[in-house]
Amino acid sequence: MSDLVSYQCNDGVALLTLCNGKANAISPAVLTELNQALDRATQDAAIVILTGQPGILSGGYDLKVMMSSPDNALALVAQGSTLARRMLSHPYPIIVACPGHAVAKGAFLLLSADYRVGVEGAFTIGLNEVKIGMTMHHVGITLARDRLRKSAFQRSVINAEMFNPQTAKDAGFLDEVVAPEELMAAANRMAQQLKTINLKAHAKTKLKVRKELLATLDQAIELDKLSGLL
Repeated sequence: MSDLVSYQCNDGVALLTLCNGKANAISPAVLTELNQALDRATQDAAIVILTGQPGILSGGYDLKVMMSSPDNALALVAQGSTLARRMLSHPYPIIVACPGHAVAKGAFLLLSADYRVGVEGAFTIGLNEVKIGMTMHHVGITLARDRLRKSAFQRSVINAEMFNPQTAKDAGFLDEVVAPEELMAAANRMAQQLKTINLKAHAKTKLKVRKELLATLDQAIELDKLSGLL
């Protein structure tokens, strides 16, 4: 791995930190390194904390790739969708410590985790695909339908409504909101709490609970490959 995704593992907790420019854009290389980091965390039998840079988790997919060609855009979204599916079935708990903005794919990272901590402040969280002219893909609809509260689902997906951290918690993007200086402490507290559960039972129960979701995601990934993004 390069500096796009750093990896540190201490006492059974693996910290994955995204670092790809001002927007923390999700590029093919970032997705490759995230998968490598998850491989490593599995080998280390570690609970995962995924975070970004001060003020931002991610602003979404790399626009240079998305605008380079329809095929490149489709391939990047398919790669990102496969990562989301992997996160939802990961054998160890995944916590996202969101240090600020989380837009588009950044917000989908939140929807793919087992526990999400955000920070107070003037930050934006949500799905802006319709706002920027992209028809929401099948995987995005599936994730949002499953993880967002019913009252927020259509406002988020169809109307591209964006949320601040507190309303994002109400909508279902976050589980907890803390002061910025408390973010990593809160994520680590949750990691320590999760250490007290039986992680084999966690993994088996996760797959049982999400069986229908994972099957629907598999179908959605294939539909997106066939139907495109517009």
